[in-house]
Amino acid sequence: MSSEPNDEEYKHIETKVVHSGEPSPRILGSVSIPIFQSAMFETGTGGGAYHDIRYIRLNNTPNHIALHKKLASLEGGESALVTSSGMAAISTSILSVLRKGDHLLAQNCLYGGTHDFVTRNLEQFGISYDFIDANDPRTWEEKVKPNTKAIYVETMTNPLLEVADLKSVVQFAKSHNLVSIIDNTFASPMNFRPPEFGFDLSLHSATKYLNGHSDIVAGAIIGKADLVNKAKQLLDHLGGSLDPHACFLLHRGMKTLALRVRYQNESTLKIARYLSKHEFVTKVNYPGLDEHPQHRHATELFAGCGGVLSFELEDGKEVAELFLNSVTIPIVAPSLGGVETLITIPATTSHSGMSPQDRQKLGITDGLIRLSVGVENPEDIINDFEKAFARIREQVPMMKKIA
Repeated sequence: MSSEPNDEEYKHIETKVVHSGEPSPRILGSVSIPIFQSAMFETGTGGGAYHDIRYIRLNNTPNHIALHKKLASLEGGESALVTSSGMAAISTSILSVLRKGDHLLAQNCLYGGTHDFVTRNLEQFGISYDFIDANDPRTWEEKVKPNTKAIYVETMTNPLLEVADLKSVVQFAKSHNLVSIIDNTFASPMNFRPPEFGFDLSLHSATKYLNGHSDIVAGAIIGKADLVNKAKQLLDHLGGSLDPHACFLLHRGMKTLALRVRYQNESTLKIARYLSKHEFVTKVNYPGLDEHPQHRHATELFAGCGGVLSFELEDGKEVAELFLNSVTIPIVAPSLGGVETLITIPATTSHSGMSPQDRQKLGITDGLIRLSVGVENPEDIINDFEKAFARIREQVPMMKKIA
C-alpha cells in the first residue's frame, strides 16, 4: 500500500491540481472521489455549532471539503469556498465585507453581471460605490472616503482584456486598510495566483477555466481564512450552495487545468497575431500582443495571457453578425473557458444588462466580438476564419448597396 503524501509536499501546480485536497486515505480505495449525494449527514447526539452541521446547504459535504482544500492549494490561499455560481461568489464576497453605510471602490470596466450588481443592487443594502480607472493610481486617492472598506478589480477585464495596475491595487489597499478583492476568472490559477500576490480574496466563475468542460455552473472564493469564513456564514443563509454532483464535475475538470490553459495560452496568442494583421480587423484586445497598452505589465505579472481575446471588424455590428453566422468551428454561445471555442457579441450577451450609454463609455461597441479559444488546433480555427472573411468580402458590398 502506498503512503499518502501531505499537500505541502507538492511544489508545482501541475501536481497540485491532481493531488491536493484528495481524501487521505482514499475512500474505500477509490482513486476518483465518489459523489456523496446525501443532503445531510449523521451528527450524533452531542450537537455543535450551526455552521458546522454536515448539510449540503452549508457546503461541507466530503465533495465540498476536497474542493476547498484543492482550490486553496492552487492559489496559495489560506482557505476556499465553492458556490453555486460565479455571481454567487462575487455578490457573497462583496456583501460579506461591506455593511450598511460602507463604500466600495470598483474598477470601471467590469463583467456585466458584476456591473449590474454594483450599480443596481448595492444601494438596496445601503452601500455606496465609486468607479476608478484601475490603471491610474493617482486618481484613486480622491475617491477614498472615511467609510471606504474594499476595492474590487478584475485580473483581465471582460471583454476588453485590460490589465489593471495590480501591484498598486494591493499597495493601495494595504495603506488604506481596505479589503482587496479580485475576479481571477480570466487568468485562472495557472496564469496568476492573487493570494500569493497579496490580494485578500480571489474569486472565480468556476464554470469557466476551473471546470473547463461547459457542463456546470459554479463559483469559488479563495483567500484569507477569516474572510472566507465570513463569506461562508453569509452564503449558508443566502443558500448559494453547490450540488455534490456539480462538485464532482468541477473536481474532475480541475485535474486537467494545467494542460488546457497552457495550450489555450499558446493558441490564443497565435490567433490574436493572425487577427491583428488582417485587413478587416480594426482592433484586437489581447494582453499577449506587443501592441497591447498593458503588454509589458501583463508579461511581468502573468505566466500566460489566457484564452480570451476580443476584436472589432470594419463596419461594426452588421459585419460582426455576418462573421458569427459564417464561422463553423466556434460555437456561438455566451461563455468561456471550455474545451470548445466559443464566440459571442458581448453587447447582446454578457453585457446586455448595461445601458447602451454605459457600454459605449467603456468601449464595448455593438460590433465587438469576444472569442474564447478552446483546445482545437489553432490552424483549423484560423482557416475557418479565412473562409468567414471570404464570405464577408462577397456579402459586404451587397449589404452596403441594400443599405
